[in-house]
Amino acid sequence: MRDGHRPVGSADNAREDGWISRSDVAGDVDGGVGARAVFRGELFAACARGERTGGRRRAIGGTSAVTDERFFATLQIRNASQKEMRDRINSVGNTKKITDAMKLVAAAKVRKAQDAVIGARPFSEQLVKVLFAINEKLQGEDVDVPLCEKRAVKTALLIVCTGDRGLCGGFNNFIIRKTEQRCKELRAQGVEVKLITVGKKGGVYFNRRKDQYNLVKRFDMGQAPSTQDAQTISDEIFAEFTSMEVDKVEMVYSRFVSLISAEPTIQTILPLSKEGQVCTVDGVCVDADADEIFKLTTEDGKFKVERSSSETEMSEFEGVMQFEQDPNQILDALMPLYMNSQILRALQESLASELAARMNAMSTASDNAKELKKNLSLVYNRARQAKITSEIIELVAGAAAA
Repeated sequence: MRDGHRPVGSADNAREDGWISRSDVAGDVDGGVGARAVFRGELFAACARGERTGGRRRAIGGTSAVTDERFFATLQIRNASQKEMRDRINSVGNTKKITDAMKLVAAAKVRKAQDAVIGARPFSEQLVKVLFAINEKLQGEDVDVPLCEKRAVKTALLIVCTGDRGLCGGFNNFIIRKTEQRCKELRAQGVEVKLITVGKKGGVYFNRRKDQYNLVKRFDMGQAPSTQDAQTISDEIFAEFTSMEVDKVEMVYSRFVSLISAEPTIQTILPLSKEGQVCTVDGVCVDADADEIFKLTTEDGKFKVERSSSETEMSEFEGVMQFEQDPNQILDALMPLYMNSQILRALQESLASELAARMNAMSTASDNAKELKKNLSLVYNRARQAKITSEIIELVAGAAAA
């Protein structure tokens, strides 16, 4: 395509903005053939730009009409040849196929991630309550519990959970902005801040700003967080806290609420909260009262999502207990289990939120591609009709002159 007819929302501009990359598409589409078609047509940016504007409205994706920017980009093809317009229409059609495929892939993955989140919540929440009850029972005894020790906060450690890939609306940006806001609040209180990132996007962002943030370590999120991944991160946290390098550990992640909603949350990991609950830094309990269950079905040959609400079942914990082992042995066994469960839970919640965001973003991109293809086809048909009319007029005029 000639430079004079390059659309406003071109792929080159999109890559310069930092919100879309060739690897983002190739990472989710096998073979990469579709990715080449997308960038050859230079129209994927127009569809994804609708995703970006939708992400500004809410945490996960959002419906967005054809923006003014894309509308003016459509008007620029009026001077293009019919072949160029046909190529662009075909490119938009290929883009829609890719975004539809990515939407279905994300929908299949998010169901598995959702099951992991909902299945792990009762165990992790009950474990915190059991640990707190044991700690209360041992208050009068000479037992050293380093992970429950509260001291003056001079240095805080933030665990930041982002995604490894983009094309998920404003998911990564919301977590990064939340982290920057929390760092500013802590520094205003005279507290030094250290960072550990989980996920490539957050790691790359803060690594480029080493002069502003003290990045201690970087981890990848992966496609399915495991207990081994949680163990590696918890070992790093345990070493920092017990050696008194840090006085408080907080985790910044996106709490999975539903397919269309996620909450950027800052949770205090260490020291253990007084109430024995999972709470934010503001003291708000983030335990789930109800979870949204969904399943993929079909209607008129198209995929649809059915939602239903499911109450989280929690068994009652009896506060009266007797110790058959030494209390130190019990705490030594429960503390690592507590750390691993809390880290794993946050990783699972973050992954489920990312996949839900990607599913909604790709749904929005597909809708935008459909509208854009319709507008392009309209312009193309009008141009073709005008050309045919012009040729007929010339023939009639020539016949009349003869």
